[in-house]
Amino acid sequence: MEHLFTHKNLRPHVCQICGKAFNSRSILKKHHRSHTKEKPYECDICSKAYTHKDSLNRHLSTHSKEKLYKCEICNKAFAHKVNLKSHLRTHTNEKPYVCEICNKAFAYSANLKSHLLTHSKEKPHVCEMCGKAFKQRVYLKTHLLLHSKEKPHICEICHKAFTQKSSLKSHLLSHTNEKPYVCDICGKTFKQKGNLKSHLLTHSKEKPFVCEICHKAFTQSSTLKYHVLTHTNEKPYVCEVCNKAFPQRGSLKNHLLSHSKEKPYVCEMCGKAFTQKGNLKSHLLIHSKEKPHICEICKKAFSFVSNLKTHLLTHSKEKPYACEICNKAFTQKGGLKNHLLSHSKEKPYACEMCDKAFALKGNLKSHLLTHSKEKPHVCETCNRAFAFISNLKTHLLIHSKEKPYACEICNKAFTQSGSLKNHLLTHSKEKPHVCEMCGKTFTLKGNLKSHLLTHSKEKPYVCEICNKTFSQNGNLKKHLLSH
Repeated sequence: MEHLFTHKNLRPHVCQICGKAFNSRSILKKHHRSHTKEKPYECDICSKAYTHKDSLNRHLSTHSKEKLYKCEICNKAFAHKVNLKSHLRTHTNEKPYVCEICNKAFAYSANLKSHLLTHSKEKPHVCEMCGKAFKQRVYLKTHLLLHSKEKPHICEICHKAFTQKSSLKSHLLSHTNEKPYVCDICGKTFKQKGNLKSHLLTHSKEKPFVCEICHKAFTQSSTLKYHVLTHTNEKPYVCEVCNKAFPQRGSLKNHLLSHSKEKPYVCEMCGKAFTQKGNLKSHLLIHSKEKPHICEICKKAFSFVSNLKTHLLTHSKEKPYACEICNKAFTQKGGLKNHLLSHSKEKPYACEMCDKAFALKGNLKSHLLTHSKEKPHVCETCNRAFAFISNLKTHLLIHSKEKPYACEICNKAFTQSGSLKNHLLTHSKEKPHVCEMCGKTFTLKGNLKSHLLTHSKEKPYVCEICNKTFSQNGNLKKHLLSH
């Protein structure tokens, strides 16, 4: 009688829990176990239990290692006929399971089932420990390993352990340096299919992942995930050494290297070492002289995209980072950070040769060149050498006769912004620099410095012809004309 229902498509047996209907009482009985979680069929070898008898039968073949069903195309063998049938679709590219909502096709019904959850936004599998929800049971299963700290998948080469099998698979490629996934547009290769997929979006300029708060769009879902943390100010990853918090696990990982002082990434050309692989990659552009990032307004090229971003602010005149103490604004966050040290008067970087201290590490680095007398930056026009690249840049304006900094009051032009700044004081008549010994005031700090030598009787400027000494460089210059 029940067999006739299969022909007439009748389903008289209804589940009282979820309302799902079946044409057989035995199928309803099996279905009921999905609600009760009852698993009456147990494996005698490993004690693993199953809801259905056929699932146990399939499992038993994994112990026998017998694989009777072989693929005629690639000779891969399978324990079950159904697995071989599924495998053959990888050769035929057949995708018989189609989503009725977006028409996306899949090779396996399980993949279609998982895909349908993306439309429903339903996440029925909830972690009992932290409340995080997942669309699929397999994702929950993987997530639970994070709580247990269990890492069952171990690399046989370096013994590094992973929570997921896929992570181990990806890691193994780091030993082989194999990059099997190639971009058809630019030829760039990738270790993982997902990375290639993300890379292809850079060519299409497509940004499908949009922030619901500020509507900023991203090419990757992971980038959007990190971006959302900038709105919440959430920093879940905390350093156990100094308690500094980070929004991303990768940022914490990089930060930890600052405590260990470990720099595993070494430049093969100059021997300079870095804590991060990305920093080494950026550094290599200095040797190659490659500048792939070009400004669309003035065509100036840069080695790094961050430098281009900063440069673009010079066109917009935008200075988004303002000092809360004196309201001075900066184009870069780093500029504001450095400026704040001028208010704190803190100078943590001390010179070991002369005990002079600096607020910035870069300033100390520049200062050390004054002791070494090293002048690595040479002018190609007149061969004059400079300790700092900024001085060379300023010097080059002498050859070009270019004076980009003009006074708005008298139109006098200058090669340097600092010279214009000093010149403006002549209009204001302001003399902020006062000598503590005699009360004389000066427009420029440098002039006060020179004046102080008259009190100390120190004469550091020596004539190389007659050895006469002077307190100021200008006086020495005038004296040289007498020779």
